[in-house]
Amino acid sequence: MEKKESEKDKMLRGEWYDANYDENLLNERKDCLKRCEDFNREGQTDEQRAEALQRLLPNLGQRTVVLPPLRCDYGYNIRTGADCFVNYNTTLLDAAPITLGNNVFVGPDCGFYTAIHPLDAKRRNDGLERALPITLGNNVWIGGHTTILPGVTIGDGSVIGAGSVVTRNIPPHVVAVGNPCRVLKPIADGKTTTEE
Repeated sequence: MEKKESEKDKMLRGEWYDANYDENLLNERKDCLKRCEDFNREGQTDEQRAEALQRLLPNLGQRTVVLPPLRCDYGYNIRTGADCFVNYNTTLLDAAPITLGNNVFVGPDCGFYTAIHPLDAKRRNDGLERALPITLGNNVWIGGHTTILPGVTIGDGSVIGAGSVVTRNIPPHVVAVGNPCRVLKPIADGKTTTEE
């Protein structure tokens, strides 16, 4: 007898899947919520918080710093390179992979949203969604209150201005801002000053 394909398998392939009513995925998100609560709990020692973060996000690069509170759906779909910094109140909804390269800075109150819901209300009410990955290259800086939508890639060395809504790919070595986020100017790598 052929094994029935799981909703998680569909999710991980970027296909439409049952996000709202599948028991396995509901349990995984419930477990992740508990791990988020453990990480976000006040009054912990640095060692306790580091252990809680490792349980929540097992694929963190070396010397990566994450400040609480942090929210995510699964945790296992989030990967960072080395020396990243994720500021307060970041939300990483990781039904698809969210990947940060080396030396990525994420400002406070940022959201990374991989899920797409159907425009058709009946399918949406049936709990269907699909998810597309979000990928940030090396040396990317995301300004505070930025929203990054499903399927977006941001190239190496780019800077996203605070309050932006990133709806499409951003090339390497540019400053991009706005809603929707658009390229403002190039960055001459290694030749910019703090005044720019």
